[in-house]
Amino acid sequence: MARCCFAVPLTLLLLSVASAQNPPQSDPQAVSLATQAMAALTNGTAVSDVTLTGNAAWISGSDNETGAATFRAKGTGESRMDLSLTGGNRTEIRNNTAHFPQGESISTDGSVNQWPLHNCWINANWFFPALSALAATSDSSLIFTYVGLENRGNGTVQHIQVYRYLSGQKATLIALTQAVSTENIYLDSTSLLPVAFTYNTHPDDDASTRISVEIDFSNYKAVNGVQIPMHVQKFISGELALDIVLTRAVLNSGLSDGLFAVQ
Repeated sequence: MARCCFAVPLTLLLLSVASAQNPPQSDPQAVSLATQAMAALTNGTAVSDVTLTGNAAWISGSDNETGAATFRAKGTGESRMDLSLTGGNRTEIRNNTAHFPQGESISTDGSVNQWPLHNCWINANWFFPALSALAATSDSSLIFTYVGLENRGNGTVQHIQVYRYLSGQKATLIALTQAVSTENIYLDSTSLLPVAFTYNTHPDDDASTRISVEIDFSNYKAVNGVQIPMHVQKFISGELALDIVLTRAVLNSGLSDGLFAVQ
């Protein structure tokens, strides 16, 4: 917890003091849009877990590697990415089932980097919208707000925002968690399928420095009634960092929690 005690802007701190006295409530319009998005994604099908396989390109500066990719998600709080690339294997795991969320990366040499808490509050299932924050509107600690109808790319989107509110915590922790957990969700204004998620990540030792992340979804295909984006792209600071083309999806196979254990 000590790793989270970074300075926050004074205005954010003052807002957090007020919200501690009057906990925020989700905007009904935002909740309604999230609910409609889930209906568009699942058509009423209950989804407990998913395994996605395909190919990926990993880009980091001059390092451009390609290979097989497997993505797994269970519920809204567990996810795992395994890449078998030309330069070696890479893994990322998120697990929100403990009291506080956890995350880690395993690099090509097998070394493990545990993520700081301030980088673990964002949606664990960034690659599979049907198990994202959109599926957690009943969670009272997630606050949904409606931003508006906007132009994005070649179309219009409904823009909603979600963040985590830690009731009963110190004002500084409430403010910091809100800042680092805020995620923007963009829904196609006609289909209400997600077209993008955006949020910020941060250096391990600096929660106040923002690094923009954008996840774009396209080429939706129905698998057992569930709409799955078969093309997912991840941009970091505006640069393409991960390009994923999925070829297969398996739903509700009964994935073990052990797959998502963090060391």
